[in-house]
Amino acid sequence: MFTFLLVVQAIIAAALVTVILMQQSEGGGLGVGGSPSGLMSARGAANFLTRATTILATMFVSLSVVLAVIASVQHAPSSIDTSLAKTAPAAPANNAAPLAGGDPLAGAAQSVGNSATPATNESVPLAN
Repeated sequence: MFTFLLVVQAIIAAALVTVILMQQSEGGGLGVGGSPSGLMSARGAANFLTRATTILATMFVSLSVVLAVIASVQHAPSSIDTSLAKTAPAAPANNAAPLAGGDPLAGAAQSVGNSATPATNESVPLAN
């Protein structure tokens, strides 16, 4: 159904481009001679091409909305594949207790008394 409507959409788009390109910039239409009140006169062609442009543009927009609705219903997310998800590595076991505040970066610092100062300079990461 979606493929059929997509083909119809392409045909409507091609017809719309053709009808628009057939119009003259000042509404003269095809510019083919004939009776003044006939279909292919300048006035009749302009009216026909204007109506055809309006109809084709309305069909194009409405079919675009229908295709968008069908596409969103058909491709609704069903579940998330977690087969490639990486797990976080286990935290290394160290003898330092984390701070009471729950700061995740404070695990590298050893608590001495009530202060959170590092015992040695080796436990502090250096900026390069």
